[in-house]
Amino acid sequence: MEANQKKEVRALKHFWYLRTWLKALLVFLSSTSFFSPASCYSFDYKQALSLSLLYFESQRSGHLPHNQRVTWRHHSGLTDGLEQGVDLVGGYYDAGDNVKFGLPMAFTITLLSWGVIEYGDLIASAGEYSHALEAIKWGTDYFIKAHTHPHVLWAQVGDGGTDHYCWQRPEDMTTSRRAYKLDADNPGSEVAGETAAAMAAASIVFRRTNPHYSHLLLQHAQQLFEFGDKYRGKYDESIGVAKGYYSSVSGYRDELLWAAIWLYKATENEEYLKYVLQNAYDFGGTTWAVAEFSWDIKYAGLQSIASMLLMEGEKHKGQSRVILQQYRSKAEHYLCACLGQNNSTNVHRTPGGLLYVRQWNNMQYVSTASLLLTVYSDHLRAAGQRLHCDKGDVSPQEILAFAKSQVDYILGSNPTERSYLVGYGPHFPMRVHHRGASMESYKENMGFIGCTQGYDNWYGRHDPNPNVLTGALVGGPNSTDGFRDERGNYVQTEACTYNTAALVGVFARLNRVQEEDAFKDEEGGYLALISDN
Repeated sequence: MEANQKKEVRALKHFWYLRTWLKALLVFLSSTSFFSPASCYSFDYKQALSLSLLYFESQRSGHLPHNQRVTWRHHSGLTDGLEQGVDLVGGYYDAGDNVKFGLPMAFTITLLSWGVIEYGDLIASAGEYSHALEAIKWGTDYFIKAHTHPHVLWAQVGDGGTDHYCWQRPEDMTTSRRAYKLDADNPGSEVAGETAAAMAAASIVFRRTNPHYSHLLLQHAQQLFEFGDKYRGKYDESIGVAKGYYSSVSGYRDELLWAAIWLYKATENEEYLKYVLQNAYDFGGTTWAVAEFSWDIKYAGLQSIASMLLMEGEKHKGQSRVILQQYRSKAEHYLCACLGQNNSTNVHRTPGGLLYVRQWNNMQYVSTASLLLTVYSDHLRAAGQRLHCDKGDVSPQEILAFAKSQVDYILGSNPTERSYLVGYGPHFPMRVHHRGASMESYKENMGFIGCTQGYDNWYGRHDPNPNVLTGALVGGPNSTDGFRDERGNYVQTEACTYNTAALVGVFARLNRVQEEDAFKDEEGGYLALISDN
Protein backbone atom coordinates (compact mmCIF):
# COMPACT_ATOMS: atom_id res chain seq x y z
CA MET A 1 0.00 0.00 0.00
CA GLU A 2 1.32 3.45 -0.94
CA ALA A 3 2.12 6.02 1.74
CA ASN A 4 -0.74 8.33 0.69
CA GLN A 5 -3.23 5.48 0.87
CA LYS A 6 -2.01 4.57 4.36
CA LYS A 7 -2.47 8.19 5.44
CA GLU A 8 -6.03 8.16 4.09
CA VAL A 9 -6.85 4.96 5.99
CA ARG A 10 -5.40 6.41 9.21
CA ALA A 11 -7.42 9.58 8.68
CA LEU A 12 -10.58 7.55 8.15
CA LYS A 13 -9.89 5.60 11.32
CA HIS A 14 -9.35 8.78 13.31
CA PHE A 15 -12.56 10.21 11.86
CA TRP A 16 -14.47 7.06 12.76
CA TYR A 17 -13.10 7.03 16.33
CA LEU A 18 -13.97 10.72 16.74
CA ARG A 19 -17.46 10.18 15.33
CA THR A 20 -18.09 7.21 17.63
CA TRP A 21 -16.90 9.25 20.62
CA LEU A 22 -19.17 12.17 19.71
CA LYS A 23 -22.15 9.85 19.38
CA ALA A 24 -21.44 8.39 22.80
CA LEU A 25 -21.16 11.91 24.21
CA LEU A 26 -24.53 12.86 22.72
CA VAL A 27 -26.14 9.78 24.23
CA PHE A 28 -24.71 10.73 27.62
CA LEU A 29 -25.80 14.34 27.33
CA SER A 30 -29.31 13.42 26.22
CA SER A 31 -29.71 11.35 29.38
CA THR A 32 -28.88 14.27 31.64
CA SER A 33 -31.26 16.89 32.94
CA PHE A 34 -29.39 19.83 31.41
CA PHE A 35 -29.70 18.59 27.83
CA SER A 36 -33.23 18.35 26.47
CA PRO A 37 -34.02 15.43 24.14
CA ALA A 38 -36.04 17.84 22.05
CA SER A 39 -32.85 19.71 21.26
CA CYS A 40 -31.46 16.84 19.21
CA TYR A 41 -34.80 15.26 18.25
CA SER A 42 -33.66 11.78 19.17
CA PHE A 43 -36.17 9.75 21.13
CA ASP A 44 -36.24 6.41 22.88
CA TYR A 45 -39.28 4.74 21.33
CA LYS A 46 -38.63 1.52 23.23
CA GLN A 47 -38.93 3.36 26.51
CA ALA A 48 -42.07 5.13 25.26
CA LEU A 49 -43.55 1.73 24.39
CA SER A 50 -42.83 0.39 27.88
CA LEU A 51 -44.34 3.45 29.54
CA SER A 52 -47.44 3.37 27.36
CA LEU A 53 -48.29 -0.18 28.42
CA LEU A 54 -47.71 0.70 32.06
CA TYR A 55 -50.44 3.33 31.81
CA PHE A 56 -53.19 0.75 31.43
CA GLU A 57 -52.39 -0.66 34.84
CA SER A 58 -53.17 2.77 36.31
CA GLN A 59 -56.62 2.64 34.74
CA ARG A 60 -57.59 -0.82 35.98
CA SER A 61 -60.81 -1.28 37.90
CA GLY A 62 -61.52 -4.36 39.99
CA HIS A 63 -59.34 -6.70 41.99
CA LEU A 64 -55.74 -5.96 40.99
CA PRO A 65 -53.42 -8.91 40.29
CA HIS A 66 -50.32 -9.86 42.24
CA ASN A 67 -48.06 -8.67 39.41
CA GLN A 68 -49.54 -5.16 39.36
CA ARG A 69 -46.64 -2.80 38.63
CA VAL A 70 -48.40 0.50 39.34
CA THR A 71 -48.21 0.24 43.10
CA TRP A 72 -50.06 3.44 43.98
CA ARG A 73 -53.30 1.86 42.78
CA HIS A 74 -55.35 -0.68 44.79
CA HIS A 75 -58.57 -2.69 44.41
CA SER A 76 -61.67 -0.69 43.45
CA GLY A 77 -65.19 -1.13 42.14
CA LEU A 78 -65.51 -4.53 43.82
CA THR A 79 -69.31 -4.33 44.00
CA ASP A 80 -69.89 -3.18 40.42
CA GLY A 81 -73.06 -4.80 39.11
CA LEU A 82 -74.10 -6.16 42.50
CA GLU A 83 -77.35 -4.16 42.64
CA GLN A 84 -78.34 -5.52 39.22
CA GLY A 85 -77.38 -9.08 40.08
CA VAL A 86 -74.46 -9.29 37.64
CA ASP A 87 -70.69 -9.44 38.12
CA LEU A 88 -69.22 -6.36 36.46
CA VAL A 89 -66.01 -6.18 38.46
CA GLY A 90 -63.01 -5.29 36.29
CA GLY A 91 -62.46 -3.34 33.09
CA TYR A 92 -60.98 0.13 32.74
CA TYR A 93 -61.77 3.65 33.82
CA ASP A 94 -61.64 5.68 30.62
CA ALA A 95 -59.82 8.79 31.81
CA GLY A 96 -59.45 10.78 35.02
CA ASP A 97 -62.82 9.86 36.47
CA ASN A 98 -64.25 6.64 37.90
CA VAL A 99 -66.94 5.74 35.36
CA LYS A 100 -66.63 2.67 33.16
CA PHE A 101 -67.89 3.76 29.73
CA GLY A 102 -68.31 0.78 27.41
CA LEU A 103 -67.85 2.55 24.07
CA PRO A 104 -64.41 4.13 24.63
CA MET A 105 -63.26 1.05 26.58
CA ALA A 106 -64.05 -1.19 23.61
CA PHE A 107 -62.36 1.20 21.17
CA THR A 108 -59.27 1.14 23.39
CA ILE A 109 -59.10 -2.65 23.16
CA THR A 110 -59.63 -2.60 19.38
CA LEU A 111 -56.71 -0.19 18.97
CA LEU A 112 -54.45 -2.19 21.29
CA SER A 113 -55.30 -5.40 19.45
CA TRP A 114 -54.71 -3.82 16.06
CA GLY A 115 -51.29 -2.64 17.17
CA VAL A 116 -50.38 -6.17 18.31
CA ILE A 117 -51.75 -7.75 15.12
CA GLU A 118 -49.61 -5.48 12.95
CA TYR A 119 -46.51 -5.20 15.12
CA GLY A 120 -46.64 -8.05 17.62
CA ASP A 121 -43.20 -9.33 16.68
CA LEU A 122 -41.72 -5.86 17.16
CA ILE A 123 -43.45 -5.48 20.51
CA ALA A 124 -42.07 -8.88 21.48
CA SER A 125 -38.52 -7.97 20.43
CA ALA A 126 -38.82 -4.91 22.69
CA GLY A 127 -39.73 -7.22 25.58
CA GLU A 128 -43.28 -5.93 25.99
CA TYR A 129 -45.44 -8.63 24.38
CA SER A 130 -46.76 -10.13 27.62
CA HIS A 131 -47.67 -6.68 28.93
CA ALA A 132 -49.52 -5.89 25.70
CA LEU A 133 -51.53 -9.10 25.97
CA GLU A 134 -52.29 -8.42 29.63
CA ALA A 135 -53.60 -4.96 28.73
CA ILE A 136 -55.91 -6.42 26.10
CA LYS A 137 -57.11 -9.31 28.25
CA TRP A 138 -58.00 -7.02 31.15
CA GLY A 139 -60.53 -5.47 28.81
CA THR A 140 -61.80 -8.59 27.06
CA ASP A 141 -62.27 -10.46 30.35
CA TYR A 142 -64.59 -7.65 31.37
CA PHE A 143 -66.48 -7.73 28.07
CA ILE A 144 -67.14 -11.44 28.55
CA LYS A 145 -68.67 -10.64 31.94
CA ALA A 146 -70.67 -7.75 30.53
CA HIS A 147 -72.14 -9.85 27.70
CA THR A 148 -74.48 -11.91 29.87
CA HIS A 149 -76.86 -13.01 27.08
CA PRO A 150 -76.59 -13.02 23.27
CA HIS A 151 -78.84 -9.96 23.24
CA VAL A 152 -77.74 -8.28 26.48
CA LEU A 153 -74.66 -6.11 26.96
CA TRP A 154 -73.94 -4.09 30.08
CA ALA A 155 -72.54 -0.92 28.58
CA GLN A 156 -71.77 1.41 31.51
CA VAL A 157 -71.14 1.42 35.25
CA GLY A 158 -71.58 4.70 37.11
CA ASP A 159 -72.61 8.01 35.61
CA GLY A 160 -70.75 11.17 34.87
CA GLY A 161 -73.15 13.44 36.73
CA THR A 162 -72.67 12.03 40.21
CA ASP A 163 -69.07 11.06 39.52
CA HIS A 164 -68.03 14.56 38.54
CA TYR A 165 -69.63 15.93 41.70
CA CYS A 166 -66.94 14.13 43.69
CA TRP A 167 -63.14 14.09 43.59
CA GLN A 168 -62.29 10.69 45.05
CA ARG A 169 -59.77 7.97 44.52
CA PRO A 170 -61.30 4.89 42.85
CA GLU A 171 -60.59 3.00 46.06
CA ASP A 172 -62.87 5.38 48.03
CA MET A 173 -65.80 5.74 45.63
CA THR A 174 -69.12 6.69 47.21
CA THR A 175 -70.78 7.75 43.96
CA SER A 176 -73.43 5.75 42.12
CA ARG A 177 -72.26 2.45 40.66
CA ARG A 178 -75.49 1.75 38.87
CA ALA A 179 -74.98 -0.44 35.81
CA TYR A 180 -76.76 0.21 32.51
CA LYS A 181 -77.58 -2.47 29.99
CA LEU A 182 -78.50 -2.72 26.33
CA ASP A 183 -81.03 -5.29 25.16
CA ALA A 184 -83.70 -5.82 22.52
CA ASP A 185 -85.91 -3.12 24.08
CA ASN A 186 -82.99 -0.77 24.73
CA PRO A 187 -80.69 -1.11 21.72
CA GLY A 188 -77.21 0.30 21.41
CA SER A 189 -75.60 -0.70 18.14
CA GLU A 190 -72.53 1.51 18.63
CA VAL A 191 -71.40 -0.26 21.81
CA ALA A 192 -72.44 -3.71 20.57
CA GLY A 193 -70.58 -3.11 17.30
CA GLU A 194 -67.41 -1.70 18.86
CA THR A 195 -67.30 -4.44 21.49
CA ALA A 196 -67.72 -7.01 18.71
CA ALA A 197 -64.84 -5.38 16.83
CA ALA A 198 -62.67 -5.39 19.96
CA MET A 199 -63.33 -9.06 20.69
CA ALA A 200 -62.85 -10.08 17.06
CA ALA A 201 -59.54 -8.24 16.88
CA ALA A 202 -58.46 -9.68 20.22
CA SER A 203 -59.36 -13.18 19.02
CA ILE A 204 -56.73 -12.77 16.31
CA VAL A 205 -54.18 -11.69 18.92
CA PHE A 206 -54.78 -14.73 21.15
CA ARG A 207 -55.15 -17.27 18.36
CA ARG A 208 -51.62 -18.60 18.77
CA THR A 209 -50.99 -18.23 22.51
CA ASN A 210 -54.46 -19.08 23.84
CA PRO A 211 -56.64 -20.73 21.14
CA HIS A 212 -59.48 -21.62 23.54
CA TYR A 213 -59.75 -18.02 24.73
CA SER A 214 -59.52 -16.81 21.14
CA HIS A 215 -62.46 -19.03 20.17
CA LEU A 216 -64.49 -17.77 23.13
CA LEU A 217 -63.86 -14.15 22.15
CA LEU A 218 -64.90 -14.87 18.59
CA GLN A 219 -68.18 -16.42 19.75
CA HIS A 220 -68.99 -13.32 21.79
CA ALA A 221 -68.00 -11.05 18.89
CA GLN A 222 -70.32 -12.84 16.49
CA GLN A 223 -73.23 -12.74 18.93
CA LEU A 224 -72.69 -9.06 19.69
CA PHE A 225 -72.58 -8.16 16.01
CA GLU A 226 -75.81 -10.06 15.40
CA PHE A 227 -77.38 -8.28 18.39
CA GLY A 228 -76.26 -4.82 17.27
CA ASP A 229 -77.41 -5.41 13.70
CA LYS A 230 -80.76 -7.03 14.52
CA TYR A 231 -81.80 -4.47 17.13
CA ARG A 232 -80.54 -1.23 15.67
CA GLY A 233 -80.54 1.96 17.68
CA LYS A 234 -78.33 4.66 19.19
CA TYR A 235 -76.96 3.62 22.53
CA ASP A 236 -77.18 7.09 24.10
CA GLU A 237 -80.94 7.05 23.48
CA SER A 238 -81.13 3.91 25.63
CA ILE A 239 -78.55 5.09 28.18
CA GLY A 240 -79.29 8.77 28.60
CA VAL A 241 -76.55 9.35 31.17
CA ALA A 242 -73.95 8.73 28.45
CA LYS A 243 -74.96 11.95 26.72
CA GLY A 244 -72.62 14.82 27.35
CA TYR A 245 -69.74 12.43 27.95
CA TYR A 246 -69.68 9.96 25.07
CA SER A 247 -72.58 11.05 22.89
CA SER A 248 -72.85 9.22 19.59
CA VAL A 249 -72.65 11.91 16.94
CA SER A 250 -71.87 9.70 13.95
CA GLY A 251 -74.55 7.14 14.80
CA TYR A 252 -74.09 3.38 14.78
CA ARG A 253 -73.67 2.51 11.11
CA ASP A 254 -69.91 3.02 11.14
CA GLU A 255 -69.58 0.68 14.14
CA LEU A 256 -71.60 -2.04 12.40
CA LEU A 257 -69.37 -1.86 9.32
CA TRP A 258 -66.30 -1.68 11.56
CA ALA A 259 -67.41 -4.79 13.46
CA ALA A 260 -68.16 -6.67 10.24
CA ILE A 261 -64.75 -6.01 8.70
CA TRP A 262 -62.98 -7.10 11.89
CA LEU A 263 -65.08 -10.26 11.94
CA TYR A 264 -64.08 -10.89 8.34
CA LYS A 265 -60.42 -10.49 9.30
CA ALA A 266 -60.91 -12.87 12.22
CA THR A 267 -62.93 -15.56 10.40
CA GLU A 268 -62.40 -15.03 6.64
CA ASN A 269 -66.14 -15.71 6.40
CA GLU A 270 -67.29 -14.09 3.17
CA GLU A 271 -70.68 -13.22 4.71
CA TYR A 272 -69.04 -10.52 6.80
CA LEU A 273 -67.30 -9.08 3.75
CA LYS A 274 -70.62 -9.12 1.88
CA TYR A 275 -72.10 -7.07 4.72
CA VAL A 276 -69.32 -4.50 4.34
CA LEU A 277 -69.80 -4.36 0.57
CA GLN A 278 -73.60 -4.43 0.42
CA ASN A 279 -74.00 -1.72 3.07
CA ALA A 280 -71.09 0.38 1.83
CA TYR A 281 -73.26 3.15 0.41
CA ASP A 282 -76.30 3.13 2.71
CA PHE A 283 -74.16 3.02 5.87
CA GLY A 284 -71.76 5.73 4.71
CA GLY A 285 -68.68 3.60 4.24
CA THR A 286 -68.12 4.85 0.71
CA THR A 287 -69.83 8.23 1.09
CA TRP A 288 -68.43 9.68 4.32
CA ALA A 289 -65.19 11.53 3.60
CA VAL A 290 -63.80 12.29 7.04
CA ALA A 291 -60.73 13.94 8.49
CA GLU A 292 -60.69 12.26 11.92
CA PHE A 293 -60.63 8.79 13.45
CA SER A 294 -61.95 8.51 16.99
CA TRP A 295 -64.01 6.57 19.55
CA ASP A 296 -67.09 8.01 17.85
CA ILE A 297 -66.20 8.06 14.14
CA LYS A 298 -64.75 4.78 12.79
CA TYR A 299 -65.04 5.44 9.06
CA ALA A 300 -61.35 6.22 8.46
CA GLY A 301 -60.27 3.00 10.16
CA LEU A 302 -62.89 0.98 8.30
CA GLN A 303 -61.95 2.53 4.97
CA SER A 304 -58.26 1.92 5.60
CA ILE A 305 -58.75 -1.78 6.34
CA ALA A 306 -61.02 -2.16 3.32
CA SER A 307 -58.29 -0.54 1.21
CA MET A 308 -55.69 -2.94 2.53
CA LEU A 309 -57.81 -5.84 1.29
CA LEU A 310 -57.21 -4.50 -2.22
CA MET A 311 -53.47 -4.76 -1.67
CA GLU A 312 -53.70 -8.53 -1.27
CA GLY A 313 -53.48 -9.02 -5.03
CA GLU A 314 -56.24 -10.41 -7.22
CA LYS A 315 -58.22 -12.07 -4.43
CA HIS A 316 -61.05 -9.54 -4.73
CA LYS A 317 -62.45 -9.14 -8.23
CA GLY A 318 -65.45 -7.78 -10.09
CA GLN A 319 -68.01 -5.71 -8.20
CA SER A 320 -66.28 -6.44 -4.90
CA ARG A 321 -63.14 -4.79 -6.19
CA VAL A 322 -65.11 -1.79 -7.45
CA ILE A 323 -66.66 -1.19 -4.02
CA LEU A 324 -63.37 -1.75 -2.21
CA GLN A 325 -61.83 0.83 -4.54
CA GLN A 326 -64.55 3.27 -3.44
CA TYR A 327 -63.59 2.59 0.16
CA ARG A 328 -59.97 3.22 -0.79
CA SER A 329 -60.85 6.56 -2.32
CA LYS A 330 -62.30 7.70 1.02
CA ALA A 331 -59.35 6.25 2.97
CA GLU A 332 -56.96 8.20 0.75
CA HIS A 333 -58.99 11.34 1.38
CA TYR A 334 -58.39 10.94 5.13
CA LEU A 335 -54.70 10.07 4.81
CA CYS A 336 -54.03 12.86 2.32
CA ALA A 337 -55.91 15.29 4.58
CA CYS A 338 -53.54 14.42 7.41
CA LEU A 339 -50.57 14.90 5.11
CA GLY A 340 -51.92 18.22 3.81
CA GLN A 341 -52.02 16.86 0.26
CA ASN A 342 -55.70 17.39 -0.57
CA ASN A 343 -56.79 20.36 -2.61
CA SER A 344 -59.31 21.03 0.17
CA THR A 345 -60.35 19.62 3.56
CA ASN A 346 -56.89 19.18 4.97
CA VAL A 347 -56.38 18.78 8.71
CA HIS A 348 -55.17 22.00 10.29
CA ARG A 349 -51.78 22.09 11.99
CA THR A 350 -50.36 24.12 14.83
CA PRO A 351 -47.38 26.38 14.10
CA GLY A 352 -45.21 23.59 15.55
CA GLY A 353 -46.60 21.08 13.04
CA LEU A 354 -49.08 19.10 15.17
CA LEU A 355 -52.30 17.91 13.56
CA TYR A 356 -55.13 19.91 15.09
CA VAL A 357 -58.76 18.80 14.86
CA ARG A 358 -60.42 20.40 17.87
CA GLN A 359 -59.75 21.97 21.24
CA TRP A 360 -60.78 19.17 23.62
CA ASN A 361 -58.33 16.27 23.85
CA ASN A 362 -56.82 16.93 20.44
CA MET A 363 -54.10 14.32 21.02
CA GLN A 364 -56.58 11.50 20.49
CA TYR A 365 -56.84 12.51 16.82
CA VAL A 366 -53.06 12.78 16.54
CA SER A 367 -52.43 9.31 17.99
CA THR A 368 -55.11 7.59 15.90
CA ALA A 369 -53.86 9.34 12.75
CA SER A 370 -50.33 8.18 13.56
CA LEU A 371 -51.57 4.59 13.79
CA LEU A 372 -53.46 4.67 10.49
CA LEU A 373 -50.61 6.41 8.67
CA THR A 374 -48.05 3.94 10.02
CA VAL A 375 -50.06 0.81 9.24
CA TYR A 376 -51.10 2.07 5.81
CA SER A 377 -47.54 3.00 4.87
CA ASP A 378 -46.34 -0.51 5.69
CA HIS A 379 -49.10 -2.13 3.62
CA LEU A 380 -48.33 0.17 0.70
CA ARG A 381 -44.65 -0.69 0.96
CA ALA A 382 -45.39 -4.43 1.00
CA ALA A 383 -47.57 -4.05 -2.08
CA GLY A 384 -45.08 -1.81 -3.88
CA GLN A 385 -47.64 1.00 -4.14
CA ARG A 386 -47.93 4.69 -3.35
CA LEU A 387 -50.64 6.90 -1.87
CA HIS A 388 -52.56 8.93 -4.45
CA CYS A 389 -53.35 12.49 -3.33
CA ASP A 390 -54.68 15.55 -5.16
CA LYS A 391 -51.27 17.19 -4.99
CA GLY A 392 -49.38 14.12 -6.15
CA ASP A 393 -48.34 10.65 -5.10
CA VAL A 394 -46.76 10.10 -1.68
CA SER A 395 -44.33 7.29 -0.98
CA PRO A 396 -44.70 4.90 1.98
CA GLN A 397 -41.46 6.31 3.40
CA GLU A 398 -42.86 9.85 3.34
CA ILE A 399 -46.05 8.71 5.07
CA LEU A 400 -44.11 6.99 7.84
CA ALA A 401 -41.85 10.02 8.20
CA PHE A 402 -44.88 12.22 8.79
CA ALA A 403 -46.30 9.80 11.36
CA LYS A 404 -42.91 9.91 13.07
CA SER A 405 -43.02 13.71 13.13
CA GLN A 406 -46.30 13.58 15.04
CA VAL A 407 -44.96 11.07 17.54
CA ASP A 408 -41.80 13.12 17.95
CA TYR A 409 -43.90 16.19 18.68
CA ILE A 410 -45.68 14.19 21.39
CA LEU A 411 -42.35 13.14 22.90
CA GLY A 412 -40.82 16.61 22.97
CA SER A 413 -40.02 17.90 19.50
CA ASN A 414 -42.29 20.91 19.86
CA PRO A 415 -42.04 24.64 20.63
CA THR A 416 -42.25 24.08 24.41
CA GLU A 417 -39.88 21.07 24.37
CA ARG A 418 -42.41 19.29 26.59
CA SER A 419 -43.32 15.64 26.35
CA TYR A 420 -47.06 15.06 26.38
CA LEU A 421 -46.53 11.41 27.28
CA VAL A 422 -46.47 11.52 31.08
CA GLY A 423 -43.26 10.16 32.59
CA TYR A 424 -41.25 10.41 29.39
CA GLY A 425 -38.35 12.85 29.22
CA PRO A 426 -37.29 15.55 31.68
CA HIS A 427 -40.30 17.83 31.09
CA PHE A 428 -43.86 16.46 31.05
CA PRO A 429 -47.28 17.40 32.56
CA MET A 430 -47.10 17.14 36.36
CA ARG A 431 -50.70 18.05 37.21
CA VAL A 432 -52.70 15.62 35.13
CA HIS A 433 -56.47 15.85 35.63
CA HIS A 434 -56.83 12.44 37.26
CA ARG A 435 -58.40 11.58 40.60
CA GLY A 436 -56.16 8.70 41.65
CA ALA A 437 -52.91 10.32 40.54
CA SER A 438 -53.73 13.68 42.13
CA MET A 439 -54.27 12.33 45.66
CA GLU A 440 -52.15 10.49 48.15
CA SER A 441 -51.89 6.81 47.30
CA TYR A 442 -54.43 4.53 48.98
CA LYS A 443 -51.62 2.16 49.89
CA GLU A 444 -49.82 4.96 51.73
CA ASN A 445 -52.94 6.40 53.33
CA MET A 446 -55.92 4.08 53.64
CA GLY A 447 -57.86 6.73 55.48
CA PHE A 448 -61.14 7.50 53.71
CA ILE A 449 -61.20 10.62 51.53
CA GLY A 450 -64.74 11.89 51.14
CA CYS A 451 -66.55 13.27 48.13
CA THR A 452 -65.92 16.98 48.70
CA GLN A 453 -62.81 16.42 50.80
CA GLY A 454 -60.94 15.52 47.63
CA TYR A 455 -61.87 18.85 46.07
CA ASP A 456 -61.08 20.77 49.26
CA ASN A 457 -57.71 19.17 50.03
CA TRP A 458 -56.31 17.89 46.72
CA TYR A 459 -57.94 19.19 43.54
CA GLY A 460 -56.93 22.83 43.97
CA ARG A 461 -53.34 22.19 45.02
CA HIS A 462 -50.67 23.79 42.86
CA ASP A 463 -48.18 21.05 43.77
CA PRO A 464 -47.47 18.31 41.21
CA ASN A 465 -49.53 15.14 41.51
CA PRO A 466 -48.14 12.83 44.21
CA ASN A 467 -48.44 9.90 41.77
CA VAL A 468 -47.10 9.96 38.20
CA LEU A 469 -49.63 8.70 35.66
CA THR A 470 -46.86 7.09 33.64
CA GLY A 471 -47.57 6.50 29.96
CA ALA A 472 -50.69 8.64 29.78
CA LEU A 473 -51.08 10.83 26.70
CA VAL A 474 -52.80 14.03 27.83
CA GLY A 475 -55.14 16.17 25.75
CA GLY A 476 -52.26 18.31 24.57
CA PRO A 477 -51.65 21.87 23.39
CA ASN A 478 -54.02 24.33 21.80
CA SER A 479 -54.02 25.54 18.19
CA THR A 480 -50.99 27.76 18.83
CA ASP A 481 -48.96 25.09 20.69
CA GLY A 482 -49.83 26.62 24.06
CA PHE A 483 -50.29 24.41 27.11
CA ARG A 484 -51.21 25.11 30.75
CA ASP A 485 -50.15 22.37 33.14
CA GLU A 486 -53.04 22.81 35.57
CA ARG A 487 -55.21 20.11 37.14
CA GLY A 488 -58.35 22.10 36.46
CA ASN A 489 -57.47 22.49 32.79
CA TYR A 490 -59.10 19.17 31.89
CA VAL A 491 -59.37 20.11 28.22
CA GLN A 492 -55.58 19.84 27.96
CA THR A 493 -54.39 17.82 30.99
CA GLU A 494 -56.84 14.91 31.10
CA ALA A 495 -55.65 11.68 29.50
CA CYS A 496 -57.75 8.88 27.99
CA THR A 497 -57.02 5.21 27.40
CA TYR A 498 -57.66 5.40 23.66
CA ASN A 499 -55.09 8.20 23.30
CA THR A 500 -52.28 5.93 24.42
CA ALA A 501 -53.71 2.71 22.94
CA ALA A 502 -53.23 3.98 19.39
CA LEU A 503 -49.52 4.59 19.98
CA VAL A 504 -48.47 1.18 21.29
CA GLY A 505 -47.98 -0.34 17.84
CA VAL A 506 -46.53 2.89 16.45
CA PHE A 507 -43.87 3.07 19.16
CA ALA A 508 -42.86 -0.50 18.36
CA ARG A 509 -42.64 0.28 14.64
CA LEU A 510 -40.54 3.41 15.15
CA ASN A 511 -38.28 1.55 17.55
CA ARG A 512 -37.53 -0.97 14.80
CA VAL A 513 -36.83 1.83 12.31
CA GLN A 514 -34.43 3.36 14.81
CA GLU A 515 -32.68 0.03 15.39
CA GLU A 516 -32.35 -0.58 11.64
CA ASP A 517 -30.95 2.91 11.08
CA ALA A 518 -28.44 2.42 13.89
CA PHE A 519 -27.38 -0.93 12.43
CA LYS A 520 -26.91 0.56 8.96
CA ASP A 521 -24.97 3.43 10.46
CA GLU A 522 -22.66 1.14 12.43
CA GLU A 523 -22.29 -1.29 9.53
CA GLY A 524 -21.42 1.51 7.13
CA GLY A 525 -18.83 2.90 9.52
CA TYR A 526 -17.32 -0.52 10.07
CA LEU A 527 -17.04 -1.19 6.34
CA ALA A 528 -15.41 2.19 5.80
CA LEU A 529 -12.96 1.48 8.57
CA ILE A 530 -11.77 -1.91 7.32
CA SER A 531 -11.74 -0.98 3.67
CA ASP A 532 -8.17 -0.22 2.61
CA ASN A 533 -8.42 -0.93 -1.06
